[in-house]
Amino acid sequence: MGNELNIPVLDLPRVVIIGGGFAGLKLAKGLDSNLYQTVLIDKNNYHTFQPLMYQVASSGLEPDSIAYPLRKIFKGKKRFHFRMAEVQKVNEATKTLETSIGTISYNILVMATGADSNFFGMENVQKHSLPMKNLVESLDLRSRILKNFEKALNTNDLHEQEALMSFVIVGGGPTGIELAGALAELKKQILPKDYPDLDIRKMQIHLVEAADRLLANMSKTASEKTENFLKKMDVNVWLNTQVKDYDGKEVVTSRHVFNSRTLVWAAGVKGVPVDGLNATMARGNRVVTNEFNAVIDKDSIYSIGDVAQIKSEKNPNGHPMLASVAGQQGLQLAENLNALARKQPMIPFRYSDRGTMATIGRNLAVVDLPFMSFGGLLAWFTWMFVHLMLLVDFRSRLVVFVNWAWSYINFDKGTRLIVRNKD
Repeated sequence: MGNELNIPVLDLPRVVIIGGGFAGLKLAKGLDSNLYQTVLIDKNNYHTFQPLMYQVASSGLEPDSIAYPLRKIFKGKKRFHFRMAEVQKVNEATKTLETSIGTISYNILVMATGADSNFFGMENVQKHSLPMKNLVESLDLRSRILKNFEKALNTNDLHEQEALMSFVIVGGGPTGIELAGALAELKKQILPKDYPDLDIRKMQIHLVEAADRLLANMSKTASEKTENFLKKMDVNVWLNTQVKDYDGKEVVTSRHVFNSRTLVWAAGVKGVPVDGLNATMARGNRVVTNEFNAVIDKDSIYSIGDVAQIKSEKNPNGHPMLASVAGQQGLQLAENLNALARKQPMIPFRYSDRGTMATIGRNLAVVDLPFMSFGGLLAWFTWMFVHLMLLVDFRSRLVVFVNWAWSYINFDKGTRLIVRNKD
């Protein structure tokens, strides 16, 4: 890959950021254009607001309400360049990065490559299940769910109909419980109207979790409330249950075999570091960094977000893989790199835990704040307000708010379109 990327050479140090997620976005926004030339590389030309992807999968929102063009976000930022490309390899000796469209040299490299689904070596599960880590996968899942009901209408085989209307979600974290709740709402409010010829009561939603409680990163109060909410919504919750195999028809677990055409994998994630970086790795394929987000024993290479782990005696497992952690690391690193250019001291990263939350369905959510935990209607309004405010721009907030208000008043979800061919 000999050709150099067509980016102006300036008398300023060049910061190359890989990944336009929460971490990369905050970093690129925070870097001072008078001190650095910034180059952002991502395989997509948009930033995705991942906490609401499950709503795209369950027909609640259209993808353009949670995705935003990266070029538009940085419109007007000086000495900033975006390139849509896949990063292939880093060469530390020459301080260059190989991409699908050419090579680029850097003075400072920042990996904000995020995480991908971790199938723990189960090849069949990886082959036949549907993950939900990006926008394309969310649309695949939405189309699969709706196609299943179209197929269920046209079969006389009761066993096959049962399999088409059975959904197994693996993973009791926020993604798993939010999707389970959204499917339960579809079952109760939407599908009986869309498919009057089908007995929607046969639809089964199974939530499978290997641990002894849901939302393991939240308080026990939140876990118990969530389990109660889901059971009231007719979701089958299977705790202490491991998935062993899946052939596209039967989900084999440590406790039961489910007859299902749809297995949604929300059970584990792993970091996706760049090839060629021979770095110290932690559990979950995460790159170990110091408290300034610098990769251990590397020159001018930093790592932030889900792909990174700050290891310390106080926090041996690092910070959780959350959007709030990624965003704060991006902001902090921007301030530190600006300080570095001004020959000022850098400040160690300290995560400010402002609370975690998850929504289960209409009027139902759980919120853990540093000083209290609560659930129900107030938690649901809190969850909605926070997520609206975190969206990138006013248009997205307005579109999402109108969608939510319409769904709430009319007990309807307006985007039940099958737009993918994947079966």
